[in-house]
Amino acid sequence: MNQQHPPQQPGWGGSPQQPFGQTPFMPPPPKKAGAGKVIGLGCLGLVGFFVLIALIGAVASGGSGSNNNKNTDDAKSTDGTKSVGDTKTGGSASEGDKKLGSKRKPGKKVVVFKVWGTAPAGALGPLNITYGSDSDNRDGDFKDGEFKATLPLDDDALYFNVTAQLQGSGDIHCSVTVGGKTKKAHAAGDYNICSAQLSAGLLGGWG
Repeated sequence: MNQQHPPQQPGWGGSPQQPFGQTPFMPPPPKKAGAGKVIGLGCLGLVGFFVLIALIGAVASGGSGSNNNKNTDDAKSTDGTKSVGDTKTGGSASEGDKKLGSKRKPGKKVVVFKVWGTAPAGALGPLNITYGSDSDNRDGDFKDGEFKATLPLDDDALYFNVTAQLQGSGDIHCSVTVGGKTKKAHAAGDYNICSAQLSAGLLGGWG
């Protein structure tokens, strides 16, 4: 007589028996890698996005560099314009210097001595001329009916004069000039003397 054993319950050390004719239970298939690919593509998209931003930044910086160069060129041209203006200003300044130079006082004044007229030579020789100051006397030559000489103005001199003595006959004029002042004299016949003299002011000097 066969003894029937009750069927084993699951969880008691054995695996459950599958009913006859049914396919044993299979584990679920692994998930597809499509989601990973999507995530990978998303990462690549982010990387590409950042690369695109970097490229745009590089282009923008390049454009600003060109603008900086342009600004630099403009600054150079502006400087060039200013330098031209400075040159013009320099030219006007030089013209101003010329104008100032024209208004400057002339060089040291001179004293002018003159004798003119007819003065034939006599037994004692030709016309005798002396000129100068109280501290400086000189002789002059009468040629072709005239004599002219100049001396630097000595501010310390008390006077300047010119004298011309005839030698028996003749008719002469003489003068001495300091700045805008002139003193004249005249002599005629015999051994007469023509004498012209200019003296310093009461306080001295020839201002």
